Amino acid sequence: MANSKSAEKRARQNKSRYELKHAQRSMVRTAVKNTNKSVEAKDSKSKDVMKEAQSVIDRMANKGVIHKNKAARIKSRLNSKVKSA
Repeated sequence: MANSKSAEKRARQNKSRYELKHAQRSMVRTAVKNTNKSVEAKDSKSKDVMKEAQSVIDRMANKGVIHKNKAARIKSRLNSKVKSA
C-alpha cells in the first residue's frame, strides 16, 4: 500500500480515473456494437447509428480515453461497413 500522503492521494485519483475511463471505453464499445448490429440487420437507420457512434468516438478521443489514431481507425472500419451494406 501507499507509504506517504501523496501516494495515498495518487491511489485515490487512479481509482476514480479508472472508474470514469472504464465507463467511457464501455460507451465506445457499445456504440461500435450497435452500429455493427444495425449493419448486419440491414437496417435503414444504420447511417444515423453511425453518426451517433462517430460522435461518441470523437468525444472519447478528445478526452484522451482512446488514442486519436485508434478513433480514426474505428470510424473508418465502421464507415466502410455501413457503405457496403
